[in-house]
Amino acid sequence: MNNDRRRFLKTSLLGGAAVAAGCTPEAATEAEAKAEAARPMSILILGGTGFIGPHMVREALRRGHEVSLFNRGRTNSELFPDLKLFKGDRNSGLQSLEGGKWDVVVDNSGYVPRQVEDSARLLSSVVSHYLYVSTLSVYAVSPAPITEASPLATMEDESGEEVTGETYGPMKALCEQRVMAMLGADRTTVLRPTYICGPGDRTDRYTYWPVRTMRGGEMLWPGTPTDDIQIIDVRDFANFTVDCLEQKIVGTFNTVTPMRSFKMGDLLQDSMAVTGADMTPVWVDKEFISENEVAEGGGLPIWEHPDGEYAALSSVDGSRATAAGLKNRPTRETARDTLSWWKNLPADRSDKLRAGLSADKEAELLRSWHEKNA
Repeated sequence: MNNDRRRFLKTSLLGGAAVAAGCTPEAATEAEAKAEAARPMSILILGGTGFIGPHMVREALRRGHEVSLFNRGRTNSELFPDLKLFKGDRNSGLQSLEGGKWDVVVDNSGYVPRQVEDSARLLSSVVSHYLYVSTLSVYAVSPAPITEASPLATMEDESGEEVTGETYGPMKALCEQRVMAMLGADRTTVLRPTYICGPGDRTDRYTYWPVRTMRGGEMLWPGTPTDDIQIIDVRDFANFTVDCLEQKIVGTFNTVTPMRSFKMGDLLQDSMAVTGADMTPVWVDKEFISENEVAEGGGLPIWEHPDGEYAALSSVDGSRATAAGLKNRPTRETARDTLSWWKNLPADRSDKLRAGLSADKEAELLRSWHEKNA
């Protein structure tokens, strides 16, 4: 008897027993889903050693699943020495994956539509479920709130392969479409995360705020304390990813903190609480920020200008993911653990933040602000 047949009989018997015991058909279906979720799976992760990948790997292993990786073996190559690594470059070929078979695949490293289409084509016959990690950047400029049905960004030349600030979103949208076309809606999950943050974040976009707070003194804060922002802790994102695999949750989901539940003032309070620093916040209005182009080049990460092109990205409806099981931990826990991780980094990494205002630029802006308001 093959594995698929055993699985069918197992879940059918469990579901039938639930109905016989007086459960509703809905409860029986839930029992089947839980039985399926308890079965160890073979998971292939494309990527797996960057920022979000290791959290997914650890969570999947913690739940008893078998994990294999496909990557170039360059980024954090010392991680997971006991896992099977299929070495390869998505741009030059997927030969190392040929002949393999897995239950599910998680695509963390797909940015170019051609490459994603190639992987989806190769794996469509050897996996039952394809989960693609996308981004909120797929959305076109549109009024808030953004939902999964909001218009997507497009690009004139869909064959283009250069990833830039302008093409990143449209290319990820095309990648989503290629996966869906290859595997169908009943075998595809698309996750659209906002700013992913937490221990291991290589961008420092969220990390900037608690780390800068730790330095103390006057600190420039943009807009007002009531300006909405949205994030997702990398561990919550990883947990939801594995939930989707275990329960075969398909469809498209915005993965964010609940809309209008987290504001710049909350980020400030979290940063103060976990650092205990003697920091004086200076709230600088949006007009000053525009006049001085403060937000350009990642100077004020996470915060979106309320009148800016991307303001709606701070008002994203994540209720669909919440209903499917996404659970967001308290934001203060994210701040605490991010700061703890940062403090244990080697000096050559923690000497300079990769996002946010430099000390000199911030001091210059604060002088200008005080002069303007003298």
